[in-house]
Amino acid sequence: MQSTPKAEAILAGDRRALAKAITLVESQRAEDRAAAQNLLNAVLPHTGASIRVGVTGVPGVGKSTFIESFGQHVIDQGHRLAVLAVDPSSPVAGGSILGDKTRMEKLSRSEAAFIRPSPAGRALGGVAFKTRESLLLCEAAGFDVILVETVGVGQSEHQVVGMVDFFLLLMLPGGGDELQGIKKGILELADAIVVNKADGESETLARITQQHYRGAMSLLNHGDVWEPSVMMCSALKGTGIDSIWQTICEYRRIADEKGTFDQARADQNLAWMRQLIDELLRTSLAQHPAVRAALPEIEAAVINARQTPLAAAEAVLELSRG
Repeated sequence: MQSTPKAEAILAGDRRALAKAITLVESQRAEDRAAAQNLLNAVLPHTGASIRVGVTGVPGVGKSTFIESFGQHVIDQGHRLAVLAVDPSSPVAGGSILGDKTRMEKLSRSEAAFIRPSPAGRALGGVAFKTRESLLLCEAAGFDVILVETVGVGQSEHQVVGMVDFFLLLMLPGGGDELQGIKKGILELADAIVVNKADGESETLARITQQHYRGAMSLLNHGDVWEPSVMMCSALKGTGIDSIWQTICEYRRIADEKGTFDQARADQNLAWMRQLIDELLRTSLAQHPAVRAALPEIEAAVINARQTPLAAAEAVLELSRG
């Protein structure tokens, strides 16, 4: 079978095979999706051994510089690192890691690193058919630290939390007003907040900001397994990076001890399945001949208030059963 050598090449750490496999799972062609699923089934027993870290922050916080510095530190510890981007094609994101990759010169040249931007497409949250499957392929290829980078401005944060083990929020010194932009809900998702650019004249302001967020985090309920940390770093200078990595390792250790790590992964897989069911049902409805023929008239009836949205949805479902 054609997918067998591809699977073997990925398991051997062939970077070119990995890139082609990710392109395959991103394809919208029906025959490619079938081949992608065969490939994923072949490598699935070899996945799950990584630590998955979500990284987000408002534009200008220095995500690319942080990923470069953090990634190099992780590689220096003997790990292999993969970086995946969520929603780089968003008009709000302005390209995300597609542009950032050129700034990660040292990381992009490392044989122990793999950087991949993936277009969001129309999948729910931009990740349902893309980033999750790419993540599994990277794990199968032997990358044991996966960074999933998101733009920090919308629904993608909630989607990323559903696929990573640890969620890291980057903030700017003096960034109290950023709470208005990212909302309290993002703070509730964070396993750690890092005030970046804590160097030079901004270091004192960064310490004040750190105390500000420690106070804010103490008012939020994060459960009894982990108390989120609020730290500082200078990605540009490389200071504070080791403490962040040690915090992530400590989180993993505690989660393993309490038995929550594997359970969280299992819950994520179940939620992923349910999300894919929604996506596949929507696709199936859109492709049904009777639905396609009747949909313009049904939509016009809703637009002109001649039919309620619920009645219209029920009509569509009834047509799909025919």
